[in-house]
Amino acid sequence: MKSQDTPFEGGPMDGRVLPVLLGMTGHPPKTYRIPVPDAAGGPPTVLVYRRVPRGHSKKLGLVQGWKYRYVPEGARGGRARWPWSKPDDAPAGKPDEASG
Repeated sequence: MKSQDTPFEGGPMDGRVLPVLLGMTGHPPKTYRIPVPDAAGGPPTVLVYRRVPRGHSKKLGLVQGWKYRYVPEGARGGRARWPWSKPDDAPAGKPDEASG
C-alpha cells in the first residue's frame, strides 16, 4: 500500500510528520485517531486529528496536499453524521383524536 508523509498541526503531535497509509482514492483517512496509553494503567487517551487541505493550486483551486489538525473535543465533537435520521420530537403514539 502507498503511504504519504503527512504533517500534524496542534495538540501533542504539533510539528511532527508521520507516514499515513492512503486509501483506495489516494487520500489519507478523514479522521486519524492516536491512542496514548495512560501512565497509571487506566484506559488510553485518544487524540483525534481531522484531515484539512494543506493548500490549493492557483488556477484550478485543486487541493495540493493534506495535513491533520487537532480536534480538542475529541470524538464527541463535530456535526451529526446523518441529520435526517434523528428521531422526531413528537411521540410515536396514536394520532390526535380531536382533529379527526
